[in-house]
Amino acid sequence: MIRQATPADVPAILAMIGELAAYERAPEAAQATEPQLKEALFGDQPAAFALIAEADGEADGEAGAAPVGFALWFRNFSTWTGTHGVYLEDLYVRPEARGGGHGKALLAALAEICVTRGYERFEWSVLDWNEPSIGFYRSIGAQPMDEWTVFRLTGSALHNLAGSARVNGA
Repeated sequence: MIRQATPADVPAILAMIGELAAYERAPEAAQATEPQLKEALFGDQPAAFALIAEADGEADGEAGAAPVGFALWFRNFSTWTGTHGVYLEDLYVRPEARGGGHGKALLAALAEICVTRGYERFEWSVLDWNEPSIGFYRSIGAQPMDEWTVFRLTGSALHNLAGSARVNGA
């Protein structure tokens, strides 16, 4: 089952973010806190949104549905199409639940959001060594954007560039 995340899901989402960071060989990079995530997802002006994949079973010692995966996404915008799109920041399914269709169900739910809202694009990034995910994405019809390279500014480089800004009224 796929459903919208609620504030009560924040601890589970944060735990899965840590698991994803460990899988991607960068556990120290996952530094988000519960208050940050709660504000980003459920504050007055949400910056991101999340879906939860659930499987029947024991949830914290009680019978019921347990979170086994999540998709965290935000809207982007294409000047070429003049429409919003969905950028999938994280997709994660716990190892014991993989192969059960949860990842595909999360992606299908996001595709439905795109179609329903008239968004033209649904995009995400994948590490080039993550062959299982790449194979899965290709199997659903996703195409790599081989001619594009992702760039990122962080840390001192970000601060150095910001220090050179000359923006009136910003």
